[in-house]
Amino acid sequence: MGFFKAYDMRGTFGVDFTFDTVRAVGMALPGILGAKKFLIGRDMRLTSRRMRDALVAGLISAGAEIDDLGLASTPMVYFFTERTDCDASVQITASHNPACDNGMKVSFGNALPVGYSNGLDRVEKAVAEILPPGVHGLPPPSVEIPPAKNAPDAKRLAEYTAWLKERATDFSGLRFAVDCSNGMASIFAHALFGEGPLYLNDTLDGTFPAHSPNPLSNEGREQISRAVREQKLDLGIVFDGDADRVMFVDGDGKFVQPDYLIPVVARRGLAEEPGATVIHDVRTSRAAIETLRGNGARTVMGKVGHAFAKPLMRAENALCGGELAGHYYFREFAGCDSGALAAVKILDEAAESAANGVSFTGMMRPIVSKYANSGEMNFKVADMGKAVNDVLKTARSLSRMTAESDIDGYRLEFEEGWVSIRKSNTEPYLRLIAETDTPERLARWKAALCETAERNHP
Repeated sequence: MGFFKAYDMRGTFGVDFTFDTVRAVGMALPGILGAKKFLIGRDMRLTSRRMRDALVAGLISAGAEIDDLGLASTPMVYFFTERTDCDASVQITASHNPACDNGMKVSFGNALPVGYSNGLDRVEKAVAEILPPGVHGLPPPSVEIPPAKNAPDAKRLAEYTAWLKERATDFSGLRFAVDCSNGMASIFAHALFGEGPLYLNDTLDGTFPAHSPNPLSNEGREQISRAVREQKLDLGIVFDGDADRVMFVDGDGKFVQPDYLIPVVARRGLAEEPGATVIHDVRTSRAAIETLRGNGARTVMGKVGHAFAKPLMRAENALCGGELAGHYYFREFAGCDSGALAAVKILDEAAESAANGVSFTGMMRPIVSKYANSGEMNFKVADMGKAVNDVLKTARSLSRMTAESDIDGYRLEFEEGWVSIRKSNTEPYLRLIAETDTPERLARWKAALCETAERNHP
């Protein structure tokens, strides 16, 4: 699908992009964004430091000034983007992608994202002009490149961690594990959670030797689930590679689907601000939405992805929000996503529940068990348009529809449940979700939807 995505730039190094591509992006960004001063952060991937140097060379050659944050989680970059005098920021990361990948997330100075619909499309065109087909590389940069920091900015890391700790209560009574996935959570986890938890993979390693940095995958959660079961812990936390997402397993080591946790993230804020708005994406469980409304929230559904969620957060003045993918957004965090802030809020709720005699597993049971949910199902298809239409026709025949939304693919509502049909913005997949009132009905709906999707396999 190329290097330029709906939400960011991301791909396989040496296949989808090179250091010259990154330098060309740096040359293009100041003019397109009207930005003079850039805050730059990077993750621990093996190509990230050289990407930083290439990006900085391009930015400086275009007349920009650089504020180097050094090694940083993506939310840490958002935090200081909104709190400093920079005009824009770039975080060098491929988030949860494999070790061979890398990329960049760009934000305006107010921490709103630069996506394909509001700038990256023009950056892509500019890069194609700087590096037209047949040009195999740029000449060496003629500007002096300031040396990269080899560690996090200690002062700023301490400030960020202190801000997070101010929003935590006492979860010392919980027994839990934290899996940093050898990613950027490693730089703050011990300071934030203390020395009580069991830590896994808490050293930076861009090769991801333990497991995938994607906790949505079974392989990315296997180790934390096993640790929770073997150590008889209350719960487990696992961060993705750049720590903008966080996911949980319960006391049985079972994965807690991230959208089920949106009401937990919102609970304390709703108690303080009844009627506040909470956003969610089109894939969110009806159980989560009903729980939010039962807790007094006004719920607003939006498109999938941080480039859409963050503007929606501000447009609705939302208290917070979340997505199936494990992103959680907060008004107090400039409308941005922070895996660490979400983890603190969920731990606080879990600790309070445990103090009242209800485990984390028990606390989640009313939401988790309310409906039968398929989780996200992904299909490679030959013709995306035809596949969507075919599956849509099948979905409409499942039962009597009560509502339909097309803000991001299709979400079809029925009395017994709902179905989501959408094409991925980041990968070549058709994505389906079904949720119903009974496991038996879910099995029938899944069989019909999957059979139609699989007929469109290339």
